[in-house]
Amino acid sequence: MFILKDFLVSLLQVFSELLSLGFGFLYVVLVIRIILSWLGVEYYYNSVVQLIYAISEPILRPFRRLPLQIGMFDFSPILAFVALRFLDSFLTMVLRDISRMLM
Repeated sequence: MFILKDFLVSLLQVFSELLSLGFGFLYVVLVIRIILSWLGVEYYYNSVVQLIYAISEPILRPFRRLPLQIGMFDFSPILAFVALRFLDSFLTMVLRDISRMLM
């Protein structure tokens, strides 16, 4: 019984860390996407840039529907960062709390 409980606690902690790493990866991809948009890089010709756009566009698309563009400035990536940070904190906190309750 204790072995199963310890395994489950360890599994939840590892999953929490992997989830946090995944959100960190998404932060980096969004920062690269923002820098590429400032530089005016066309994503049609470069496969790495296409990959970055393919990963970041599903995250940014819901926020682009909101009226967050003022002039030539698009504030949707800022809101995406806030939402990702909230999800990261909330989900990892819930998983860590569950693992602590099982200890």
